[in-house]
Amino acid sequence: MKYLHTMVRVSDLEASMDFYCNKLGLVEARRFDNPEGRFTIVMLAAPGQPEAELELTYNYDPEELSGDRNFGHLAYAVDNIYEFCQKLMDQGVTINRPPRDGRMAFIKSPDGISIELLHTDGSLPVQEPWASMENIGSW
Repeated sequence: MKYLHTMVRVSDLEASMDFYCNKLGLVEARRFDNPEGRFTIVMLAAPGQPEAELELTYNYDPEELSGDRNFGHLAYAVDNIYEFCQKLMDQGVTINRPPRDGRMAFIKSPDGISIELLHTDGSLPVQEPWASMENIGSW
């Protein structure tokens, strides 16, 4: 058995591409536009990891997306949890569960998909302002 990809539906492809690529740092691997089927699929991956893809499925016909907690979450390892979270905050991304422990944080995509960020090698020493930050919303 081999892991292939995770698929999430998105309601705004442009906003999702901005979030996943420009803010989170994923890169577009390939795209499939199907006007007859009324959908676009975009495959993304972390740099240097083409084997672990995220499929964004955008249906042309409007639909209300819900059930983000039923999905669970995506998870990515980052080299420095504090620096990565600060970079996201500087770009206007809410840190729903700050990395108080120096190891783990949660954010959400524009469509409410929870994304877990884990420090690559264990935990960094606990430090402010992260240690005293409270959770925001659900994650």
